[in-house]
Amino acid sequence: TKRFNCVPYGTGSCPPFRFKYPMLPHHQRSLGRDWTTPWENLQRCCWNRHISSCMRWPGHYSRAPYPYFSSRHFSLNWRPPCLFESRTQFQYWNWRPDSLSQTSLIHLSSSIMNSEGDEPSSKRRKHQGTIKRHWEYICNHNKENMKILGDKNVDPICEDSENKFDFTVMSYNILSQNLLEDNSHLYRHCRRPVLHWSFRFPNILKEIKNFDADVLCLQEVQADHYGTEIRPSLESLVGYHCEYKIRTGRKPDGCAICFKHSKFSLLSVNPVEFYRPDVPLLDRDNVGLVLLLQPKIPSGASPAICVANTHLLYNPRRGDIKLTQLAMLLAEISSVAHQKDGSFYPIVMCGDFNSVPGSPLYSFIKDGKLNYEGLAIGKVSGQEQSTRGQRILSIPIWPPNLGISQNCVYEVQQVPKVEKTDSDPTQTQLDKTEVLATAEKLSSHLQHHFSLSSVYSHYFPDTGIPEVTTCHSRSAITVDYIFYSGEKKDVAGEPGTEVALVGGLKLLARLSLLTEQDLWTVNGLPNENNSSDHLPLLAKFRLEL
Repeated sequence: TKRFNCVPYGTGSCPPFRFKYPMLPHHQRSLGRDWTTPWENLQRCCWNRHISSCMRWPGHYSRAPYPYFSSRHFSLNWRPPCLFESRTQFQYWNWRPDSLSQTSLIHLSSSIMNSEGDEPSSKRRKHQGTIKRHWEYICNHNKENMKILGDKNVDPICEDSENKFDFTVMSYNILSQNLLEDNSHLYRHCRRPVLHWSFRFPNILKEIKNFDADVLCLQEVQADHYGTEIRPSLESLVGYHCEYKIRTGRKPDGCAICFKHSKFSLLSVNPVEFYRPDVPLLDRDNVGLVLLLQPKIPSGASPAICVANTHLLYNPRRGDIKLTQLAMLLAEISSVAHQKDGSFYPIVMCGDFNSVPGSPLYSFIKDGKLNYEGLAIGKVSGQEQSTRGQRILSIPIWPPNLGISQNCVYEVQQVPKVEKTDSDPTQTQLDKTEVLATAEKLSSHLQHHFSLSSVYSHYFPDTGIPEVTTCHSRSAITVDYIFYSGEKKDVAGEPGTEVALVGGLKLLARLSLLTEQDLWTVNGLPNENNSSDHLPLLAKFRLEL
């Protein structure tokens, strides 16, 4: 996207691209390094013009679901206006131009208007402080029961009992040091010392010990650090058993799942490689990891719990690869969590899915179905706002030789037959293994058998402001999730598919998330106390026995 290097004076002309009319009126007002202009003048002078190119958009790249405004006279319930020619609604807001008063001011960040390399003034180094996060108790909505992290008391309604098994799950993208150094432009707001691994790792370890989760799902775990520091520390200091899957190719990081010996025993380890040399579509080195864990309960047997962890492809314009990687992970979960009676063990699926709330990929996980006919490849994850020049998803997305159906399960393979020949009784002949594709027509409908919910709601109910899980110089959005199978209910499939009974978990509590503004009060991420550009997610579940 081209960015206009506007100068904050006179008519606001924009070299080297010049408009036919002045872009901003003469009477702009300076606010420190930034500039404002009354809304009615901006609307009169710039409506249906490319003013968006000169505004700061807090999201991926220069486009994001909502612009950055500032006003002296807004009410608390104001809605940002639509500034684009299409007048379409944005993902996070229902925008109405008439919501702004005539005295409202549009905030134009001079960091964008002066030079592309400078950081916005709102992202300049702030005083250093600590992030305050509290437990939100789902089983009792009384706000008086919310407690700041570190309070060991729990909501009495959420206490253990003999026929219940409670456990906590944490998902955390800890920011691989190699990726940090390869993308240093994302961390220009940080002091250099806080980016060194020698400074970051003690902070990360302190967070993990403080949260004390029973199950820990980590992404961007660098292989050399895992072997020399991360795994030894987690096993000796915290009492975890760790399993790790490095990315394929020459990528030096991967995913890890760690669990407490005192809470679980390991039943199976199932790594998933999304790279397939026989499938041209799957040429990326992302991976997943699926464990089947057995809760340790003295009173008797309990169902196993399936825990999955992944880090999907980042590229916002390759939604086809993202959906295929997700389908492969879901197929492995279905295989691992499937029980003989046709039901599934309870499922917890964590990771960095590189998709925003409300996107088609996110909706597919939660709704269990997706019709992708006519869907632009860059719209799948919701990270791209423009579909210009993007192709439509093909039908089907992945080829039949991947061996995964549109229902996101492994297609049934015929067992090789053993036959004796007349000429030599000892000689055997194996029929070629066939993949029995179900009677699926070329359909644009995807589905899965799980009833999955998100631990987080992604918006603050009182204000509608988005929660964020990652925040650096160019982005502040939600891409990290903990999904879980809800309480038992039937999931109706399409004709010809079995009805799956999903084992249910009850969400008891979650660790609160923050807004972008909250994070910039402590200089964004990483900072002196939080050493990743992602926030850890933490949830407490109950399994009924």
